[in-house]
Amino acid sequence: MTKSESVVRRGGNVFTPALHLYYPLAIAAGRGVRVESVEGKTYLDFSSGLAVLNLGHNHLRVIEAARAQMENLVHTGGIYYSDTVVKAAEKLVSVTPAGLDMVFFSNSGAEAVEGALKLARYVTGRQGIISFTGGFHGRTLGAVSVTTSSARYRKRYLPLLPSVYQVPYPSCFRCPFQQAQSRCDQLCLDYLRDFLERVIYPEEVAAMIIEPVMGEGGYVPAPPDFLRELRTLCTQHGIQLIFDEVQSGMGRTGQWFAAQHYEVSPDILTVAKGIASGFPLSAVVAGKNLMSRWEPGAHGTTFGGNPVSCAASVATIAVIEEEGLLPKVRAAGKTVLSRLRAIAAECPVIGDVRGFGFMIGIEFVDNTGAPDGAACQRVLDFCLQNGLVLIECGPKRNVVRFVPPLIVSDTDLDCALSIFGDGVRSLR
Repeated sequence: MTKSESVVRRGGNVFTPALHLYYPLAIAAGRGVRVESVEGKTYLDFSSGLAVLNLGHNHLRVIEAARAQMENLVHTGGIYYSDTVVKAAEKLVSVTPAGLDMVFFSNSGAEAVEGALKLARYVTGRQGIISFTGGFHGRTLGAVSVTTSSARYRKRYLPLLPSVYQVPYPSCFRCPFQQAQSRCDQLCLDYLRDFLERVIYPEEVAAMIIEPVMGEGGYVPAPPDFLRELRTLCTQHGIQLIFDEVQSGMGRTGQWFAAQHYEVSPDILTVAKGIASGFPLSAVVAGKNLMSRWEPGAHGTTFGGNPVSCAASVATIAVIEEEGLLPKVRAAGKTVLSRLRAIAAECPVIGDVRGFGFMIGIEFVDNTGAPDGAACQRVLDFCLQNGLVLIECGPKRNVVRFVPPLIVSDTDLDCALSIFGDGVRSLR
């Protein structure tokens, strides 16, 4: 039995099967874009800890900032102010879309979504929430109520949050109306407008929540015109537009937030994952016009805004700024898209390559164009055997997520793309 097998077996004795991990692999250490297994084998980690480690594993400046904070203060518990926590909020709102300038810190993406939904209902006095089919927003009860990337996340948890409705996400490669992209003609918007006449009036809707780039549901960027029209519609009816950027935020797409690619600002933004380089932290961010109406005691947290996590967040944002990572990611992302599309042109098992920056989805299909999760998994297994960690997503688990750390070198990108290309070609 290998060391990894031993750790996995021990974990099976103490962890519920509900805790599902992608690989039966035990990791001993991580530095930058690499992790080392307990057997001593090194892997390129292009999962980035589920798009969390935008600066890679154990970035020196982040670790130093966290260590320095630990020597002074670890926990405030909602009792005291901390200069570090205030700095983290100031730093975050310095990079968020215009008008989003007040923060509520929490611990996870799901918590941020819960807070955003509560904020929207509180300030509008309305009940209705509209989410988009295929979106993933978390696993707590409110968050899973707006999650429809897979029915397995909702199975046996009914009834969920009331007054929540789903409408189609504009996923153009797999159009919900079975139209070719050239003939789609904004049918999702037409459906939404009709929905607001037939199912729930807009004056009863508190919020619409959407991922501008769908994550777990398949790494699908929304069409720009759709998000712009959605913004107009929400403004017209006083509906709070929530952008869930838990996965797409903090530089992952080559902008601080995907919203900035679209030049669309939401009313409420949820942030997590890459915000603190692996330390638990998330945030609801909105304008003072909304946040000032969220009265004292209307929401709360014990561990949210932990000073150590906030110190890590301040350092994370500073590194991204000072090392000019955003333009580097935009440029490198275009190169990656070009190379992946060249592989797709050579290998029909790849039906689509899409995304921004270092948030790229590669969709595997069979010879009828249907999702091919088995082919996707064979490529992932090939990559793992050859020292590259990638993970999948999508309801049929047929989309590879290409999410390297933002600090990845051109050499490591080239290596990963070569391994991946060989894995795809091995299917032939």
